[in-house]
Parts: sequence; C-alpha cells; structure tokens
Amino acid sequence: MKKLLMICGLLFATVAFANAQQGGGRMMAAPEERVKQLDEKVKLTDDQKTKATAVYTAAADEMKKMREEMQGGGDRQAMMEKMQKMNAETDTKLNAIFTAEQKTAYKVWQDQVKADREKMMKERQAGGQ
Repeated sequence: MKKLLMICGLLFATVAFANAQQGGGRMMAAPEERVKQLDEKVKLTDDQKTKATAVYTAAADEMKKMREEMQGGGDRQAMMEKMQKMNAETDTKLNAIFTAEQKTAYKVWQDQVKADREKMMKERQAGGQ
C-alpha cells in the first residue's frame, strides 16, 4: 500500500512538473512554430520564411519585455494598447513580404482566427453565468 501511494505521488509530481515546464499553454508559440503555421496557410518561399522568422522573433522579444514590465506592476490598460499596436505592426511587416495572393490568404486566416477567438470568449462568458 505504501509503495502504491509512493508511486502515485511520484506520478503526480512528474505530471505537475511537466505541465509547469510548458508554461500553462498561454504563452505565444515560438517564432519557428508561428512561421510553420503561416507557411501552411499562405505557402511561403524560403526567403519569406527567413523574413517572417525575423519578424516573429522581434515580436517575441518585444512581448517578453512587455510581460516583464507587467509583472513589475505596469499599467494593464497601457500594456494592452502596446500589445495591440505591436500586433498591428507585426501584421504590417508580414504583409510587406507577401504577394497579393498571400495577403488575401493571410487575411482570410486572420479573420477566421478572430472569429474563433470571439466564439470562444462568448462560450466562456456564457458558461460562467
């Protein structure tokens, strides 16, 4: 019986540790993963992949700085505005490397992501009442 409890405790600790390492699932995907997703949606050339990786890496670095500021007691509303501005700048930089066809595919994809996010938020709000 003691062995069983010990094994269960170890298993629980291992699972908890593994989940903690993943950052809780709320972190932004790595730039390489974001480029991979982007490539699946808009079919990037190798040169575009390199440029998109640079754009996403710069955005990730900026986001990391913003999160550190927020943890230091920064103004949440101001932080949200900065993040929205940064996201718009990232979109502008990405659109600059796309062809007209890719811009259309990217817009369709972003609209779908936005619709999915809004749907999820509504479901959360409805479930919490």
